[in-house]
Amino acid sequence: MIEYFREIFSGLWSLLVGMKLTLRYSLQPTITCHYPFETLDITPNFRGHTDLAIDLDTADHKCIVCGMCENACPSQCITVVGEKPEGSKKKVLTGYGLDFTKCSLCGNCVEVCPTSALEYSQEYQLAGFSRHDFHFDLLARLREQVKARGIRPKPKPAVPEGEAAEPKPRRPKAKPEAAEAAEPKPEDSPKSEEEPAKADL
Repeated sequence: MIEYFREIFSGLWSLLVGMKLTLRYSLQPTITCHYPFETLDITPNFRGHTDLAIDLDTADHKCIVCGMCENACPSQCITVVGEKPEGSKKKVLTGYGLDFTKCSLCGNCVEVCPTSALEYSQEYQLAGFSRHDFHFDLLARLREQVKARGIRPKPKPAVPEGEAAEPKPRRPKAKPEAAEAAEPKPEDSPKSEEEPAKADL
């Protein structure tokens, strides 16, 4: 009988201790994040899917269509499309596709890029009903980001009028030594035909 009441008292005591902690923390400000209405800042080291980096000087991408990222990808999930306009010496990027369903987030494409044209995105809320929802056009995404952030290309520095009007003086070209040696000197020039005629007289 005594053991029975002892168990009841022990249960009530543990309940009061728990309610004391609940009452104490209920009066303090909350520290939890009410997702999805609130979101936390993502660390810069977070590795999301790759994105084209924005060049703030030109408000465009830095890609030179070299294809190194496409060749270095072990999953073959990158497709780079470019064309060479008429009269231009360089290719122009016309499409950059990423199949995120195959991507392993290895980072090879970011490391081998010679112009640092790729970076990791901070996007982690990825959900879709079809695999086609994870086929990204990174060039179109970049243009949307530039438009949303209002980035404009920086104006090129103007050339002063004085420098543009005055042409740089050209230096005279130095004659090679062989050409100077081949030129006859005035002392060594052959005698004219009039001198032997005077001698005969």
